[in-house]
Amino acid sequence: MIRPSRAWRTAMVLATASLALTACGNNNDNSASDNASQSAGAESSAPAKGDGTLTVGTLLPQTGDLAFLGPPEFAGVQTAIDDINAAGGVLGKDVVQVKADSGDGTPDIAGAQTDKLLDANADVVLGAASSSVSLSVIDKITGAGVVQFSPANTSPALDDAKTDPKNLYFRTAPSDVLQGAVMANTVIEDGFSNVAILARQDAYGELLAAQIEKGIKAGGGGVATKQLYSADATNFTAEVNKVAASKPDALVLVAFDETKKIIPQLIAKNVGPSDIQTYFVDGNTADYSKDFPKGTLKGVKATYPGAELTSDFKARMLKTDPKLKDFTYGPESYDAVMLSALAAEQAKSDDPSTFAPDIIKVSKDGTECSTFQECSDLIKKGTDIDYTGVSGPCDLGDTGSPTKATIGIFQYDDSNTYKSLKYVTGVI
Repeated sequence: MIRPSRAWRTAMVLATASLALTACGNNNDNSASDNASQSAGAESSAPAKGDGTLTVGTLLPQTGDLAFLGPPEFAGVQTAIDDINAAGGVLGKDVVQVKADSGDGTPDIAGAQTDKLLDANADVVLGAASSSVSLSVIDKITGAGVVQFSPANTSPALDDAKTDPKNLYFRTAPSDVLQGAVMANTVIEDGFSNVAILARQDAYGELLAAQIEKGIKAGGGGVATKQLYSADATNFTAEVNKVAASKPDALVLVAFDETKKIIPQLIAKNVGPSDIQTYFVDGNTADYSKDFPKGTLKGVKATYPGAELTSDFKARMLKTDPKLKDFTYGPESYDAVMLSALAAEQAKSDDPSTFAPDIIKVSKDGTECSTFQECSDLIKKGTDIDYTGVSGPCDLGDTGSPTKATIGIFQYDDSNTYKSLKYVTGVI
């Protein structure tokens, strides 16, 4: 609900971001994070050839700063593959999965692991979770003529035509243009006007921080300080001191797993969650019940992409992996596999260069369908389809990114875990 005295500020935030936002729902299902940096990578010698079997290579975090995202993402992929194969597979054959570790935040792992997937004749590489890792291997993957499809990348840098000249990159997570606007809008609605931003210095952190700063200023608020820290940092004293010196009334922390180290330093300088209103983003929205004393994060608000997780899909993911505690980007992983499989069905080929253009086509502007069986039956009848995903709207634009998406707004309680407040759907 927008406070009447601040409605004009909210309008300015949304207008600046060129978004139409609508709040939907109020529930208690969890889900959380992601993210980004430099481009590099040599082309692989592995040629992309359709062999009749759709092979999905998963380049997802088993280790590194985003390892907590790995289990729900792998579960989302496996659940999709199980559903597809139960319905007869793609082109009459079971979909095959090959797993690899993106090692998000750990140098030199993703490149070698990408080679492993390409050598296994992956038709689509699903990942990475980190935008910076994806940027580091995109040339290697697309240079081999293979589709790269991330369920969690949010950096706006991945919409640059120079990043993906072959049009082989896709994602089911929205650009941080949307999350930045929703975060700024939340801060303004909450009544704060002197906000500090502390963010990772990489393609994810810098660009998301810039969008949040832009939105806050457009809404009539001010940014007390914006501090960027090295993604490889182990100590954050200098940046935390500058945040404290700026005397903010709120703090937005754009971080990954290093949140566990930053929060105690903020508390020591009297700018912790109990001192000023604190906000997290998708990269650090996680279960901290075992990491901090009870009540440490009480009242912290957070945003991350994704529609409300239905109890049905949550149960299906838990059947795949009974140990799941977080479900972040699990639905987006499921939808990325589904869109790839349906595109191969429509193109009648598992050759990535052949089915890649159909990924956008099956995501919108046709007869709505929501299961592989239903959608593939329509395709076989010659019907154009519009796949409706479990992660929310899946309409992809010309850059392969969602043109519609949902951002959840959450709040931490005394247990240092989070519950949903509402969901906001936007058109980018």
